Amino acid sequence: MGIYDVVKKRILSLCKERGLTQNGLSYSSGVPQSTIKSILNNESKNPGIVTIKKLCDGLNVSIIEFFNTPEFKNLEQELK
Repeated sequence: MGIYDVVKKRILSLCKERGLTQNGLSYSSGVPQSTIKSILNNESKNPGIVTIKKLCDGLNVSIIEFFNTPEFKNLEQELK
């Protein structure tokens, strides 16, 4: 599983925990629904840190909380 899959999984998990739809996340974060859809459909391969921060704000978690999961900790370093 790559980093983008883990980001997608984390967003979906947090939305489920909070009872948020993609529409609700868009409203609470200020991130356009089309951007969220692109991230969740693997169309956006590099969501920027500003977008991730806005999503975190909309999900009411800090960036540290967002990335502080076993899935992120176990990612192999990607060298390109």
